[in-house]
Amino acid sequence: MTDALHRELLELAQEAARRAGELLRDGRPADLAVAKTKSSPIDVVTEMDIAAEKLITDLISDRRPDDGFLGEEGASSEGTSGIRWVIDPLDGTVNYLYGLPTWAVSIAAEQDGETLAGVVAAPMRGEIYHAVRGGGAWATGAWEGEQALACRPAPPLEQALVSTGFNYVTEVRAHQAEVAGRLVPLLRDIRRSGSAAVDLCDVACGRLDGYYERGLNAWDFAAGDLIAREAGALVGGRPGERPSRELTVAGSPGVFEPLQGLLEDFGAWHD
Repeated sequence: MTDALHRELLELAQEAARRAGELLRDGRPADLAVAKTKSSPIDVVTEMDIAAEKLITDLISDRRPDDGFLGEEGASSEGTSGIRWVIDPLDGTVNYLYGLPTWAVSIAAEQDGETLAGVVAAPMRGEIYHAVRGGGAWATGAWEGEQALACRPAPPLEQALVSTGFNYVTEVRAHQAEVAGRLVPLLRDIRRSGSAAVDLCDVACGRLDGYYERGLNAWDFAAGDLIAREAGALVGGRPGERPSRELTVAGSPGVFEPLQGLLEDFGAWHD
């Protein structure tokens, strides 16, 4: 992996995320409606999710026609270059549908299962977060120039602010609520933003001490995972495992370990 390729992948991801974010922010119709549903009637896709993914894949394919794709709204191809783009064109669709500001565009480039570059654009915050493997995590928008990101020094767990999310399948949500109910007395508090990508970047920025969620797909966490890790956070799944649909956990060192242990004890990874 050369520095030149690092730069190329990062700059392309930044351009695609910025342009998709502008489309979503400026092109949202007043009568925005659900285009289809996925895992349940409340797990929705809008016409803008589909339009944003097409913009991203068209742009990347034009510049790098041999790359592969894995996208939430159906973009899937193997490619021949060894680079695969993992795309969530609109993370936080329900927020977007309701006009809430916490949503993001998430784009990561990976090779041999390792994420090399990641970008998360949060247009309603006016912020873009980015990282390349081994190069630290950075953000632009809310700061003058480019700001290096670093996770918060770990407080005692009882003073930790932690975010989570809930699945759209009723039985899974009910179990997640039970886990959160057991966990919240042991923490400062729990937040629920509605966007996994934003939550992971908030860990990177020091706005959260930790984050966990069950049921995420690769496109939900690929870019945010890299950004959080490059900001000094720890990211994993169940003990000894990588993030997966079973469980994704992120946090400052010193928060991550006890949080992951409690989630394992509480069975956060199963119904």
